[in-house]
Amino acid sequence: MEIKIKSIHFDATEKLQAFIDKKIAKLEKSFEDIQKVEVQLKVVKPATAQNKEASLSVIVPGSTLFVEKTSDTFEESIDLCVDSMRAQLQKFKEKLRNR
Repeated sequence: MEIKIKSIHFDATEKLQAFIDKKIAKLEKSFEDIQKVEVQLKVVKPATAQNKEASLSVIVPGSTLFVEKTSDTFEESIDLCVDSMRAQLQKFKEKLRNR
C-alpha cells in the first residue's frame, strides 16, 4: 500500500506525517487490497476554529473511495476520516462478497 501525503500552503511536520502513516496503516485491517492512499491536508481561510481540512482518497481494485472532514486539528480530522473510511471499506467489502 502506497501512502501519499500532500499538504497545501504549509509544511506538514514529521510528527504529523508519522501520525498519518500510523492511522492509515490500520485501514489495511479493514480491507487488504488497498492499492494507494492519498491524504490531502489544507488550512481553510479565514483562520477560524474549524479550519483544518483533511481528505482521504483510497484506491481499491475497481473503485476510489473518498472522505473529507474538517475540525480544529489535523489529527482530529485524520481520526474522523479514518473512521469514516473504515465504514466505507466495510460496505465495499460486503458488496464484493455479495457478487
